[in-house]
Parts: sequence; structure tokens; C-alpha cells
Amino acid sequence: MADSTETLQDFPLPPASFAFLVESILMQTQIQLGLFHLHEGEEKTEPNLPVARHSIDMLAMLEQKTRGNLTVEEQRLIENGLTELRFRYVQVADEVKRKGQASPAAGTETKKEDDRPLIITADGGKGTKTE
Repeated sequence: MADSTETLQDFPLPPASFAFLVESILMQTQIQLGLFHLHEGEEKTEPNLPVARHSIDMLAMLEQKTRGNLTVEEQRLIENGLTELRFRYVQVADEVKRKGQASPAAGTETKKEDDRPLIITADGGKGTKTE
């Protein structure tokens, strides 16, 4: 156990910055979409579209809340990252949908599920405004 703490201490942590925060969310979302594999030789992970969508929405909220307070580089990073993630999300969702249509067993009907992301609101999903 002492060996693992020594290696963690030897690993330099990057400085806390807006760019590092955005890049962290971008990487997490790409993993959630099944685009990256953490361990070589490991099977491709299945995408988790609801979680990926939530991460994209979080990044969009961060962009909106920081608008006008970012450097040009930071603004480009978040805008380009969001554009790329949204594009990849649509690609992965289409791929998942195609696989789902091709895979039902012969002779069995499948109920079409609502594939829109589930949004949980502060009011428990009742649709009432909280101000």
C-alpha cells in the first residue's frame, strides 16, 4: 500500500485552471460515449447516452454562466469542445439505434422506448416553476 501512495505523490498534479476543468469534462464525456478505452486490450465499453447527455448539458451550462468572462482561448476551447461532443453524441446515438433495430430476436416484438434524456428537476419532474 505504501508503494501506491508513493507513486501517487510522485505524479505531478496539473494546476487548477478553467482549461483543465473543461478538458476533464470533455474527456469524461468521450469515455461515457464509448470513444476511449482506459485499458489496452479491454473490450469496447457500451456508451451511456443519458450520462453523456448530462455531461454535455453541464458543459453548456458552464459556457453560458461564464460567457463574457473568458479569454479567447478558453472560449474557443469550450465552444469547440461542445460542438465536437454534440456531433459525436448524435453519431453514437444513431449507431446505438441502428444496432438496436438490427438485433431484436426473430418473432418477438419490442416496445419502442422514449430515447430522449430524462431530466430531473428540482420539483421532482412535476413541471412547476421554482423561483
